[in-house]
Amino acid sequence: MAAADHLQVPRQHGLFQHHGIDLGDGTVAHYLEGRQILRSPLDDFSLGEPISVVPYGDGSCSPAGTTLRRAMGRLGEQNYNLLFNNCEHFAHWCKTGRHRSAQVEGLLQSAVLGGARLLLRQGVRIDPELVRRSLERLERLRQTLLKQLETALTRVEARWGQQQLEAVRLAAQKLADQLSEVEELEARLEHLLNPGSGP
Repeated sequence: MAAADHLQVPRQHGLFQHHGIDLGDGTVAHYLEGRQILRSPLDDFSLGEPISVVPYGDGSCSPAGTTLRRAMGRLGEQNYNLLFNNCEHFAHWCKTGRHRSAQVEGLLQSAVLGGARLLLRQGVRIDPELVRRSLERLERLRQTLLKQLETALTRVEARWGQQQLEAVRLAAQKLADQLSEVEELEARLEHLLNPGSGP
């Protein structure tokens, strides 16, 4: 393990993983479940469980200094949200600048696909044309939101300066990441409903 590594440790007998960022001095920045982002000794973070380093592909991470500044800059934050701002979102954001949680995405995907399978098993007919039109509307909405977001960020930067812009960028990135998760789930759902439509 090294400074700026994304660490994970099993919790609840391995049912899920707890995540944090190695600060390089024997402490870890992590979102204590349901409370706040703390700086804890490695032993307090691990609770006696084995710690592993989450791997990232070459070129997919920010420099170590950026990762550490991000982690330290959010110490004390109390905006925990299981679905949109949990310990894994925090650690992934520190490493990459994007809020993501593979655990949450997997659970949401399972729930959505499970529901769709149940409907199909019960013989509920889903009109492929309706699905196609809905996806086209969602794409138009996504493009509109992205343009509005870029315009708003440009105005904020010109008016407030860099420090306030970073706070707005963080909030905007959370929204963009949530939108990305929804889009991925929609693509998987479309494939379930129409297996010949692609991967």
